[in-house]
Amino acid sequence: MFMGEYNHSIDSKGRIIIPSKFRDELGDKFVITLGLDGCLFVYPLEEWRTFSEGLAKLPGTKEARQLQRLFFAMAAECEPDKQGRILIPVKLRESAGLEKDIVFVGVLNKIEIWSKERWDSNNDYKNMDEIAEHMSQYGISF
Repeated sequence: MFMGEYNHSIDSKGRIIIPSKFRDELGDKFVITLGLDGCLFVYPLEEWRTFSEGLAKLPGTKEARQLQRLFFAMAAECEPDKQGRILIPVKLRESAGLEKDIVFVGVLNKIEIWSKERWDSNNDYKNMDEIAEHMSQYGISF
């Protein structure tokens, strides 16, 4: 399980260093793709397979096809170098607005990569009590 928040930067060549806390769990190869809310998703290969199987089971609706395209068209298999760096493809960097300061966020079975600016503006925790109240409908209680 991935958890925690780590601040890093992206170099001029588009490379990032995967936080050491995440490297072991990610393994030697993993998949990075476009995420939701303006970030990128990073999946260990086994989690990517599980996620892919779920997408493959979707009905043949237009929305399902669009969702499948969203995740697969931008997906790239990554293998870190000896320093733990990976090269983020240009289209993914542009889509997520990754320019200098970035934030890695562990979220259960995946990692999210955010531009620092988007992370700071997208995570307003002022309404956490209200959000928590709505989670009871999903069987979550605090």
